[in-house]
Amino acid sequence: MQLNEVKFTEATPIDGYGPGFFRVGGSVVKGAALVTETGARGWGGLDDAQPLLDLVGQIDVIFIGTGPEIAHIPADLRSALEEAGMGVEIMSSPAACRTYNVLLAEGRRVAAAVLPV
Repeated sequence: MQLNEVKFTEATPIDGYGPGFFRVGGSVVKGAALVTETGARGWGGLDDAQPLLDLVGQIDVIFIGTGPEIAHIPADLRSALEEAGMGVEIMSSPAACRTYNVLLAEGRRVAAAVLPV
């Protein structure tokens, strides 16, 4: 098996995560985070839809990480994002971080909104 190093030219990957934090592009974000190719910032969680809706037209899909385990998100949040034309994928936060990094490396227009583990 051949392994290839992933290179992120201009984009900002999720470097790691731990109890209550995410490390993105070398910086630490405590609590929930919203990550795009340009960086990361704190996010208010599943009740804070506006920062996600502000990404309409900039991304094609958002990965919502629900913490250590996959869980349902509020139906009105999912509906608002889908009605705005954004693809929504729900998964655990570790899976959302990995998936975000893979698709980011492929040059895809993605974001991750992740709750801490």
